[in-house]
Amino acid sequence: MALKVYRPTSPGRRGMSGSTFEEITRSKPEKSLLLPLKKKAGRSNQGRITIRHRGGGAKRRLRIIDFKRDKLNVPGRVATIEYDPNRSAYIALIHYADGEKRYILAPSELSVGDIIKSGNEAEVKPGNTLPLKLIPAGSLIHNIELQAGKGGQLVRSAGVAAQLMVKEDKYALVRLPSGEVRRILSNCLATIGQVGNIDHRSIKLGKAGRKRWLGWRPTVRGSAMTPRDHPHGGGEGRSPIGLPGPKTPWGKPALGYRTRKPKASDKMIVKRRGNR
Repeated sequence: MALKVYRPTSPGRRGMSGSTFEEITRSKPEKSLLLPLKKKAGRSNQGRITIRHRGGGAKRRLRIIDFKRDKLNVPGRVATIEYDPNRSAYIALIHYADGEKRYILAPSELSVGDIIKSGNEAEVKPGNTLPLKLIPAGSLIHNIELQAGKGGQLVRSAGVAAQLMVKEDKYALVRLPSGEVRRILSNCLATIGQVGNIDHRSIKLGKAGRKRWLGWRPTVRGSAMTPRDHPHGGGEGRSPIGLPGPKTPWGKPALGYRTRKPKASDKMIVKRRGNR
């Protein structure tokens, strides 16, 4: 993937960059793998905002992605590499030997015409999916399952990859992109290779309107609000917040306060991210 830098014809264009979409081979998606996607604007089924700063944006349709990769031992040919507005990674349309079509996450080394396969008989090459116990140590992997048969839940965004460290009994140690080392059951599936669209993180939006096209609304400083809307609000002019430390809109400490709730899977973490 390559990036294009726009000429500074306006303040919004200065410093703006975007993708050249050189890897994209078809602009229209496969109709049989589309679903309507209703906008929620960050609201739950009760109508309350549970995710702030969301709303608007261009109309999208949902692409059905095969995260389970459960088409075992059936070869498939890569027909197209396509853009998906619902994720940062590109997707690949696979035509399987039995006539079925499915979308998968496109690894960086995958190209049109390649043959991919899932299952114990698949060879270790980008795009193929195997159980962790059959993947050589040191391999780069993505779309990793946490529970066998549930589908890939880890390492799915553009340009990321995890590394399979060692295999111990029925577990495999995997180093995630965050630096966390986690113990995962060795019969869980993972896909070989690094997720495509590697330069996605280097894109500069350049202007606020481009952020709105993506469905993001403005973020307002707490000190610009009233005291009833934010703990930092109120005061005459540019006042200090008047607190020992910054707080979230709900009154919790914003810095140095751990918010992760205990989970059953915490015991599988061998090394925390950030060397903690």
